[in-house]
Amino acid sequence: MFDRRKLLKSNKLTIAIILLAVVLTLIPIAYSKLFSKTDSDSKIETALYILNTDYYEKEVKLDELVPSDTPYVYNFKVANNDGKNRLETKLEYTLKIVTTTNLPLSYKLYMNEKNIICGRNPVLEALKSEANIDTVYINGEGGILGRIRSMAKKNGAVVKDVNFQKLEQLTQGAAHQGVAAVTACAEYVSVEDILEISAKKGTEPFIIICDEIEDPHNLGAIIRTAEAAGADGIIIPKRRSASLNATVHKTSAGAASWVPVARVSNLAGAIDKLKENGVWIYGTDASGEDYDGVDLKGSIALVIGSEGFGMGRLIKEKCDFLLKLPMNGKITSLNASVAAGIFMYEAVRQRTKK
Repeated sequence: MFDRRKLLKSNKLTIAIILLAVVLTLIPIAYSKLFSKTDSDSKIETALYILNTDYYEKEVKLDELVPSDTPYVYNFKVANNDGKNRLETKLEYTLKIVTTTNLPLSYKLYMNEKNIICGRNPVLEALKSEANIDTVYINGEGGILGRIRSMAKKNGAVVKDVNFQKLEQLTQGAAHQGVAAVTACAEYVSVEDILEISAKKGTEPFIIICDEIEDPHNLGAIIRTAEAAGADGIIIPKRRSASLNATVHKTSAGAASWVPVARVSNLAGAIDKLKENGVWIYGTDASGEDYDGVDLKGSIALVIGSEGFGMGRLIKEKCDFLLKLPMNGKITSLNASVAAGIFMYEAVRQRTKK
């Protein structure tokens, strides 16, 4: 996937972007959505679906550009999904930049596989458009950075103050102007949305709560198992937790596109809301009962504690029951995602047992 194009122009000309996409081993009923979008004044936006074909060509004409010392910035994205349906095949593309005159064109192409938006104006415009921004990294105060900070918090994004070296590492040397934003790989939902899912299915809620799971690989693995186990959704805290970033999406093998995830400011408050809706809270802790002797067939939420410290004190106190896994070796704990998988499938076993 690519999503950032910096086109630097010194003479008046018209340019066109031509996308050539090849879908390999395309299955008959699958389709892919290719779309491009620019944040220039022309506001070009196109969309087209691939249906039962292996080749697609699309030309996007940009308005005339006038001489300027400020680079024109265009953001493009190629995706093999439309937000609901996803093509389970390889997608290859070629980008051609052509002009209608013989005047020179200078441009820079930034490949971005981590859904990172770099620079003050691009980040600000993304926030104005209510794009699905997950985290904003800022180095500096006041001015436009202050506006970005305020708007990001208002939009529900996490704001992190970082040093210059961190931004350089995050943006891989791109011109970030002291700020970068990471977009989420999926839309967050509310706790009410998750409860509504089970209500619509006519089943009792089966929810996973991750208490400060900070490793994105662990969160991705938990999401993958939750999707396979048929969980209604996952709840994570806004702070001290991995978010729905590219690493989580990749580790989840795409399951993050299908499992609803609610990100909440107050995890204890979210648990109280679940209890108000008749959901029993099962925490996972070494002081609990053996997991295979506890009834997990009703409306339940399983709490998976952090990798190093387990559940927090307050979250543990909120639990109705505590479960544990037998540890018969010299190692006293399992990886959080492995333990989560065992607990989830014990619930599946009980809930599907005839």
